[in-house]
Amino acid sequence: MEPVSSFLGNLDINFSTSIILFAIITLSWYAWLLLSNSKKHSKLPPGPSPLPVIGNLASLDPELHSYFASLAAKYGPILKLHLGSKLGIVITSSSLAKEVLKDHDITFANRDVPDVAKATAYGGCDIVWTPYGPEWRMLRKVCVLKMLSNTSLDSVYSLRRHEVRQTVSYIHSQAGSPVNFGEQVFLSILNVITNMLWGDTVQGEERASLGTEFRKVVGEMTELLGKPNISDFFPSLGRFDLQGLLKKTDRLSKQFDEIFERMIEKSLKMGKSGENGKQSKDFLQFLLKVKDEGDAKTPLTMIHLKALLMDMIVGGSDTSANSIEFAMAEIMNKPEVMRKAQQELDTVVGKNNIVEESHIHQLPYLYAIMKESLRLHPALPLLVPHCPSETCDVGGYTIPKGARVFVNVWQIHRDPSVWENPLEFKPERFIDNKWDYSGSDFGYFPFGSGRRICAGIAMAERMFLYSLATFLHSFDWKLPEGKKMELSEKFGIVLKLKNPLIAIPTPRLSDSSLYE
Repeated sequence: MEPVSSFLGNLDINFSTSIILFAIITLSWYAWLLLSNSKKHSKLPPGPSPLPVIGNLASLDPELHSYFASLAAKYGPILKLHLGSKLGIVITSSSLAKEVLKDHDITFANRDVPDVAKATAYGGCDIVWTPYGPEWRMLRKVCVLKMLSNTSLDSVYSLRRHEVRQTVSYIHSQAGSPVNFGEQVFLSILNVITNMLWGDTVQGEERASLGTEFRKVVGEMTELLGKPNISDFFPSLGRFDLQGLLKKTDRLSKQFDEIFERMIEKSLKMGKSGENGKQSKDFLQFLLKVKDEGDAKTPLTMIHLKALLMDMIVGGSDTSANSIEFAMAEIMNKPEVMRKAQQELDTVVGKNNIVEESHIHQLPYLYAIMKESLRLHPALPLLVPHCPSETCDVGGYTIPKGARVFVNVWQIHRDPSVWENPLEFKPERFIDNKWDYSGSDFGYFPFGSGRRICAGIAMAERMFLYSLATFLHSFDWKLPEGKKMELSEKFGIVLKLKNPLIAIPTPRLSDSSLYE
């Protein structure tokens, strides 16, 4: 009964509200049954028997990725779950993932948008949640071809470099003492992102206070995005906001919006040139320019612009930081992997120099570490759920229009028919082979596939490799005395280590000035 109590406890609804809720959803349930019985259903996938009203909600384990994997072992690689009045479909094989994400790509190109995500992203006007169509294609073009292109990312390298060197300096000041590695990486990544977004727009004390403000708000926002919300399972109850999640989200969204307004106002005042007459290269200046020069047919509006800023901050910080923390934990758990990575870095960079992004393409073993870590611990273990725009067949079963489709990439990456010793962390399996992030091979697709593949792959790759290379090159890392490595995962909208990685850094470069 632990999964039941854990899940229902997370719903955080008081007793009187529960009575009202029960009455409403009972009526909804019987209305749904009448509607269901009036139709002739084609063959739905197998799955566990649902309870009245709540369906399979009570049996859900909070660790959804591993729970779905256990269900797949019993019911097969495609199964159904009744999630209140919603139908959930879980895909757990590479061949079926190909059907959903490639063969029926357009049909599954939409999202079933959770209420909290809609409130977070200005009504779902961002690249993650916007329905497939002209508006989404415009946003994708702005992100992939312009804002997050290799040329644009090259232009803001100095901003990334500055923030990473700041983190190295801080860690050096803590040498010999336990450091919360994940926290430091998160702060570094968040500062990198905000610096790339508005660069010279804020400086000095204002910049420091803004970073503090963001850290608090981002933490609260990601927690809300990961909470079960009753209105997502019973959409007719959304207007009542029974758990108060929308109220909390609106408060946080207003804080974000106030910050965005301040940054936009400052950026507009600066115009096309920085304070010292230098051309500004931050993303906000770029987005404002695109907005002013945009396509009249499908324009980039101020709402779109703010929603993209939200994507970059909330989506980019947590995913990258947690992925780097997982990689470091796996590396520390296998000392021979750390030795190989540091030997490669010493050969390419040397101990009398610091890592630059220009070194990264010469570090194939580090690249293999990244790929292997994302195989075992994909940032979004179930990707972002897809939603078919029309009823279609997958694997011989009917997937109804409007279902919520989960692709369990976490379990697909652990398929023993594809990967030898799949639970072992072994970067060597990615040396000189075919695996990449294009999403063309459905045995390995940590960033998704098809039209809705992650738009930020190029930025995520740079931030992951540059940060990890710098931390491995600059320091040796060990656990505090008497501590054992824990690699247990905690499921959420983004996969995390259950327990934060606390590690002791020891400087390894030849000159202390390299840490300044």
